[in-house]
Amino acid sequence: MHNSSPTGFDLREAVDGLREAFAPHLAGHMAARMGGRMGRGDIRAAVLVELAEKPMHGYQLIQAIETRSGGTWRPSPGSIYPTLQLLADEGLVSATQDGERKVYSLTEAGTEAAAEAADTPHPSESRRGWDAERAALPKAGAKLAQALMQVTHNGTPEQAARAVAIVDETRRKLYAILAED
Repeated sequence: MHNSSPTGFDLREAVDGLREAFAPHLAGHMAARMGGRMGRGDIRAAVLVELAEKPMHGYQLIQAIETRSGGTWRPSPGSIYPTLQLLADEGLVSATQDGERKVYSLTEAGTEAAAEAADTPHPSESRRGWDAERAALPKAGAKLAQALMQVTHNGTPEQAARAVAIVDETRRKLYAILAED
């Protein structure tokens, strides 16, 4: 179903516009959640800082980094485990077996390296101005685009026209926010 409002506004065009507006941010956000945007040094520093808090296994580290970043960065296991191995090779962490999991803790040299890493902002805080507050907007836009697609595919022409009116009003309100000073 291809819905247009009585004014000729195409709901599919609105969805495409949202995708274009948020795609670069969402792509970067998703890459970062998967460890793609952060460099190895950033992951290394984050792991050291988290292990300074307490010994953890890899999955706990992933969760701790995600929590500290306000949900804007969730490194992948494919970036965490090689980093842990590198840190072990450098003598900065040691691993002990706890059931089926390896629990990593800092060595004395690792504690010193973590102290140096803690003196700088956590890597998740220095991500090109990307913070939890900014991350919420593209997430909301993506959710809006999903809802619009549902209306586009499953809604009646009347529902599509109402959705267009809501989107138009919302767009005006967003520009009004930017106009405030």
